[in-house]
Amino acid sequence: MGVRLMVVDDHRLLAEALASALKLRGHRVLAAAAPTSGAADLVVGRAPDVCLFGTASPAAPGTFDPVVRIRRERPQTAVVVLGPVPSPRGIAAAFAAGAAGYVRHDERIEGVERAMAKARSGEAAVAPQLLQGAFAELLDPAAQPDDEGRRLLRLLTPREAEVLVRVAEGEDTRLIAAGMRIAPSTARTHVQRVLMKLGVGSRLEAAALAARTGLLDRAAVVRRGPEPAG
Repeated sequence: MGVRLMVVDDHRLLAEALASALKLRGHRVLAAAAPTSGAADLVVGRAPDVCLFGTASPAAPGTFDPVVRIRRERPQTAVVVLGPVPSPRGIAAAFAAGAAGYVRHDERIEGVERAMAKARSGEAAVAPQLLQGAFAELLDPAAQPDDEGRRLLRLLTPREAEVLVRVAEGEDTRLIAAGMRIAPSTARTHVQRVLMKLGVGSRLEAAALAARTGLLDRAAVVRRGPEPAG
């Protein structure tokens, strides 16, 4: 079944070429446009299932501002970023803004379709090695803001802080339940409450936000408990 989608790229020829290829494969392309700065207006107005968001500079400041707005005003739309081989900071910025996936510009059309399908189903549409590099960059404490992490930690109970750490470590609901010795349904409820309190829509976004703000380090301390005196 075809996907209702939009393609936006700062290079109009790339946007139109990809749109044409996807049309031939049975997808419904609502728009193929440039520049990406107008993506949010298009998404809000036309409500696609997926927005393919092309950029040549994923690490540049403000690149993913439209993605932030799409996530806020049209959360039903999954945004998949199309970009070059990214720096960890670039892919981290994409996911922190709310993107559901990151696909290299030189990916085959079948790979783009797989990414769209994963993003629509709520999965992270990104190669594991790219994601690993992104989180390694985000977890560097040298340049992470601290005040926001402290504020977010106050929203969570100690048990929810532990759940957040386990989510960031890649544990699924079953592993969280086993590790915390609780029922899977209880673990699922804890995860949903963490997502709600952090104002994000997926586990990946929660982990990215927690790492970017320093919340993850603080939650890990809560999970371990205070250091012994002396």
